[in-house]
Amino acid sequence: MSASKSFPLIISLTLSCLFFLTGCHKQRVTVTPPPFTTSPASLSPEERVGLASWYGDPYHGRRTSNGETYNKYSMTAAHRTLPFDTVVKVNNMENGRNVKVRINDRGPFVNDRIIDLSYAAAREINMIGPGTAKVSLEVLDVVPNPFPLTIQVASFKDKSHAEDTRKKLERLYRPVFIKRFESAEGNYYRVLVGEYPTVELARQAVHGLKSLHYDGLIVRLDR
Repeated sequence: MSASKSFPLIISLTLSCLFFLTGCHKQRVTVTPPPFTTSPASLSPEERVGLASWYGDPYHGRRTSNGETYNKYSMTAAHRTLPFDTVVKVNNMENGRNVKVRINDRGPFVNDRIIDLSYAAAREINMIGPGTAKVSLEVLDVVPNPFPLTIQVASFKDKSHAEDTRKKLERLYRPVFIKRFESAEGNYYRVLVGEYPTVELARQAVHGLKSLHYDGLIVRLDR
């Protein structure tokens, strides 16, 4: 083939390669992951290891936070931040037993607990009698979640106290709102601060609230 004929062919092949590479580059740029996901890495060390508790009656037959009817004989659990339908392996560090549960509820809303198991799940790892056990959590199935996170800064049985706290915090944070929570001891009014798309931003907010002498729990703000 002569040089005069091969030169246009080289140009054509070069342009084709550039077009192909450009197209691939654009495809990689436009593909982005869902904005709200939870992975094992998103659980802090405090969230991976801690105390588990369990709940049965009088919640059996009531609605869970995701709208299901709570069945104490199902392998389910309540967690503050993991998206609904996330599957978690709960390892009882005191006896070596483990159980897999699906998250379908919110809680526990106390500082020293990281997960609230159904009666059946708690029985599987032999913690019915003690009531609590030290556990470690492994996220087995990651589920996208479109809902932001918020910070629980206080919980009161008296709604007026919750309103007073909300008014104080509204001077520095928006939004601040109150959500009612049914417990075995009656209704509680939880004061929640802010809406955050990532765990990292929520943790920064917790740090800021601590400087104001508020201890915060990160929870999922499910609508």
